Amino acid sequence: MADTLTPFTAAVTAVGHRGDPYRARENTLPSIRSALDRGADAVEIDVRVTRDGVPVLLHDATLERLWGHDRRLDRLTHREVLELTGGGVPTLREALAAAGEHRVMVDLPGSTDASVKKIVGTVLECGAGERAYYCANAGAMLRVRAEDPAAEIALTWTTLAPPRPVLLDALKPRWLNYRFGLVSRELTDRVHRDGLLVSAWTADTKRTMRRLIGRGVDSITTNRIDALHHLLANSPARGGS
Repeated sequence: MADTLTPFTAAVTAVGHRGDPYRARENTLPSIRSALDRGADAVEIDVRVTRDGVPVLLHDATLERLWGHDRRLDRLTHREVLELTGGGVPTLREALAAAGEHRVMVDLPGSTDASVKKIVGTVLECGAGERAYYCANAGAMLRVRAEDPAAEIALTWTTLAPPRPVLLDALKPRWLNYRFGLVSRELTDRVHRDGLLVSAWTADTKRTMRRLIGRGVDSITTNRIDALHHLLANSPARGGS
């Protein structure tokens, strides 16, 4: 089946991957603000927990790639993280505040029962339960569901075989979250027939974005939020030229 722009284009959610990482360091407050300024409907952030139980934004297990320190986050206190990064690593509370009323897609790398309890608890304490949603593998999402029966879940799925019904019954996800290369029109049609939405990550070229839109996805996560926003804003379904 040919890939064409469809009326559903108007409903595609544009998600800034770790904020706007080509303009500001990923998973920081400037990156979040930059993504929103450039048209993101939502921002995806990675959240881990420090040794003393503070949820902060960091994708990797260590500070080495982004901050130049080969130190494990889970062995550092929040104060030590601030000292090592010059205050550059924000807390989850700060990130939720920076996002304002926008949606936040919370990814949970390296999750444990204890870390998920802290992260979900923080989201709820901040009154962000209705605008935050969670993505990660099945194990992490089962932890989220146990902590918040009302949580919105985007189950990250890495194969073409559909999740087993028993898993879907346990998780009750709203989304299936696929690497963009797996997404076909047949896949999105199947997921939609099952009553779920399709999220795709991480698409960074306009060609890939157009292909995903044509295949009926409901959300695209990208490192180039300005490009995706421009594409959606100027599509026929958005009323552009």
